[in-house]
Amino acid sequence: FFFQCALPFTSPIFPFNMSEETKTTAEEPPKEEEKAGETEEKVKEEESTATFEPVVVLEEVEVKSGEEEEEIVLSQRAKLFIFGETMLEKGSGNKTWRERGVGDVRILRHKEHQRLRLLMRQEKTMKVIANHALDPRIKLEPNVGSDRSWVWSAFDFADGELVETVFAIRFPDSDIANEFKDVFLKCQEEMEALLAGEDKPDEDGTAEEVAEALSALKTSDEKEETE
Repeated sequence: FFFQCALPFTSPIFPFNMSEETKTTAEEPPKEEEKAGETEEKVKEEESTATFEPVVVLEEVEVKSGEEEEEIVLSQRAKLFIFGETMLEKGSGNKTWRERGVGDVRILRHKEHQRLRLLMRQEKTMKVIANHALDPRIKLEPNVGSDRSWVWSAFDFADGELVETVFAIRFPDSDIANEFKDVFLKCQEEMEALLAGEDKPDEDGTAEEVAEALSALKTSDEKEETE
């Protein structure tokens, strides 16, 4: 008879056993997710809570545009051009049309002396690109081949000194261009009256009411003297 028996796992033929396999699994390195979690906790602990104050404290400064004492008569978006020499061709006599900027062209009236001027600033930069009085001698003429553009010449003060400049302005459509012309010419008439020593045109009839009141007072005084 032959007796067959099972060899234990701890025999030399099978050097491995279940306990060793379990031990190997327990000693595996931690997963990447666990490492990331530990790193985040360390970073949170190491975050600085220190506060820093600026060395120089800047105070708010009120910037004046020079338009505080004026009221807007007209404001329209347009593109402005000038006719003249470029910086590279200065003194050469070669003059061409070039774009000066896009923005709102405005006609302003001073609240105190009632003088009117045209002012235009380039959008975004707010640089002054046109600044001149509405001289009654200025002639607003249509630009050849366009029903939404006007050309005129004036003594411009945009760069800080009076320079005779030829302007061309272009509007989105002919209706806006015609409205600009109507207001421009009307303001020129008003400026002509002011320069001639006349008062601003009485739009609301106030001057007539004052004249009637004065006339009534004069009449009552005369009646008292007669009695």
